[in-house]
Amino acid sequence: MYEGKTVFSQLTAHLPRRTFRRLVKRYGVERRVRSFTCWNQFLAMAFAQITYRQSLRDIEACLSAVPAKLYHMGFRAPVSRSTLADANERRDWRIWADFAQRLIGTARRLYADEPLDVELEQTVYALDSTTIDLSLTLFPWARFRRTKSAVKLHTLLDLAGNIPVFAWITEGKLHDVNILDHLRPEPGSIYILDRGYIDYQRLARLDRCRATFVVRAKKNLQFRRLYSHTVDRSTGLICDQTIRLTGVLSGEAYPDQLRRVRYTDREHDQRLVLLTNDFDLDALTVTELYRARWQIEIFFKWIKQHLRIQHFYGTSANAVKTQIWIAITVYVLVAIVKKRLAIERDLYTMLQILSVTVFEKVPLPQALTRSDYSFEDTLDPNQLPLFDL
Repeated sequence: MYEGKTVFSQLTAHLPRRTFRRLVKRYGVERRVRSFTCWNQFLAMAFAQITYRQSLRDIEACLSAVPAKLYHMGFRAPVSRSTLADANERRDWRIWADFAQRLIGTARRLYADEPLDVELEQTVYALDSTTIDLSLTLFPWARFRRTKSAVKLHTLLDLAGNIPVFAWITEGKLHDVNILDHLRPEPGSIYILDRGYIDYQRLARLDRCRATFVVRAKKNLQFRRLYSHTVDRSTGLICDQTIRLTGVLSGEAYPDQLRRVRYTDREHDQRLVLLTNDFDLDALTVTELYRARWQIEIFFKWIKQHLRIQHFYGTSANAVKTQIWIAITVYVLVAIVKKRLAIERDLYTMLQILSVTVFEKVPLPQALTRSDYSFEDTLDPNQLPLFDL
């Protein structure tokens, strides 16, 4: 509800405060806190994400410049960079991870009816990771290569609405395939994987859980063809086969039959080989499912460009994870607001508008949808030009 509130406070009004208080109590991080609560910490970090602040000093300077508006934005204590740095360093990052998960649950319900490019009743997920490079000098705990550090953001993305279902933040050294051990497969769902997730023992676990996988095969695949099915080569399909793995280790790890679909990706001028445990889907649908995996690549590119997850305000593992999880929370929050208020603009445009209107006292739907902006012409027509053109 508007009631003369700032755009920022209207945005954060969509957050479940009761859930937040329960999480703070669960982790017991406010036992000796006098004024700068976890909520103030979250508001400061969310403000930094929305307005693209570069550093703690930047956050402090911007918020201290408008002291009369802080109360109306939800702050109940002044924000200093040292206090914010200590909070990011010491307060358990799992608060923000759990809070993000609660919002993700809300967003998934709102986007459950979003159409996919592929008409299927099953839920379709894409699993992938992106590497966030760090300075080896500042982040020695995340050593990745001889000359640099890095963390990986592993994300399971629900392709209906591009909502991240879950995320794992690990050191850059961890191989992608290990994340399958943390995955809780949903029976009947479809998981789209790149070839970095090829591990036949883990894929057999997905099959035993009655989940479908579509994964890109490696070039050294050893197999025996059992059946060949007719395909329409004009669609880009080359073959659709039922196979059995013949490798010593792979055949033992996955003894059941698999389906091998080979096709030409004309958009990227590639010939790809896909493996799946689903024998009912049309072969062309299998290829369309894998092409839909590119949505997670777009998601990673989007959050790296429009959220603060490449320049960090702290150097400890706790501070880095805190910032990434709050960035994910902000992304999901904007997605929730977009759906609840029926905003037709894309998330990028919404974030751009929010970045320049956080202090304004206008109704949030009006701020996000108004298109009748006008600029007053303050130039005097009798003023001589400064430069001759």
